[in-house]
Amino acid sequence: MPSEPTVEGAAPAAAADGRIPVSVITGFLGAGKTTLVNRILTENHGMKIAVVENEFGEVGVDDALVLQAKEEIFEMNNGCICCTVRGDLIRILNKLLLRRGGNRLDAVIIETTGLADPAPVIQTFFVDDDLAASYRLDALITVVDAAHVTARLDEERPEGVENEAVEQIAFADRIVLNKLDLVNKEVKDAVKSRIKAINASAHILEATRADVDLRQLLGIRAFSLDRVLENEPDFLEDKEHQHDSTVTSVGIARDGACDPSKLNEWLGALLAERGADIFRSKGVLAIKGSDERLVFQGVHMLAQLTTSAHGDVAPWRPDEPRTNRLVFIGRNLDRQDLISGFEACLA
Repeated sequence: MPSEPTVEGAAPAAAADGRIPVSVITGFLGAGKTTLVNRILTENHGMKIAVVENEFGEVGVDDALVLQAKEEIFEMNNGCICCTVRGDLIRILNKLLLRRGGNRLDAVIIETTGLADPAPVIQTFFVDDDLAASYRLDALITVVDAAHVTARLDEERPEGVENEAVEQIAFADRIVLNKLDLVNKEVKDAVKSRIKAINASAHILEATRADVDLRQLLGIRAFSLDRVLENEPDFLEDKEHQHDSTVTSVGIARDGACDPSKLNEWLGALLAERGADIFRSKGVLAIKGSDERLVFQGVHMLAQLTTSAHGDVAPWRPDEPRTNRLVFIGRNLDRQDLISGFEACLA
């Protein structure tokens, strides 16, 4: 791919200060972060981009949902990027510098887990001298689910536990207000008012399926450490960070093929009965008698099933092990019940 971008407003690697621009994409579970990443990677912009993905769970799914990308994809599983795998982020970014040599990247995109507080991720680029010399934080982009964000913002948390949805909006330079096809104008206006009350300076981009003008997101030099320090003078100091311990993930990986009728019946009943406590569910599945790859996406009770025939992902290759991968993230999940429920769907 050519190194010089063809989209006006997108910054090449040879930025004014010579550092590689980094866009951090955050947003609560199911907001549409991976959809936005795919949108960026499949745009005809001519940029060389590396993507770092962080998933909260033992089983990775998002790597299978970014199959159209020719760029390099790096995964960090089983931990939140703002906590246990922050060291992995530093190692991956340093590795990119070493292996690329003279063939420089034009940009790096970091997609955080939906449970990440963006503050420690931002701090990484200022407390690590090597990263600060090689990378420039270009913008923190927060994707907001217009249909569900109000419930997340109003959620009560134990004392000392931050509300990640609030933090993600508060630190944002750009906010992609997504899934507007699911709400009316009254709800949209109310959500925008809530966002402005938390972060009046962030520019809001309205979207359905993350269909935004990428010139408003990439190479915009929107992040300002001075602005952050003005609001939080102790921002660069190490502070204790706590997640809600009742929120966990259950990952399932099983070889074989699913019976479609059993799968639909199980998922429908599961989300109807327990969807309020299941913040996010997603999976990449094999279906009996078909080479199509089935993609399952759920947010609370809302669920969508698509196949590789829609063009979002590639079908199963003849020599590829057909391993079903699912992840559920929510409150007080019953691991064994979810595993046995899915295993009963296998043909």
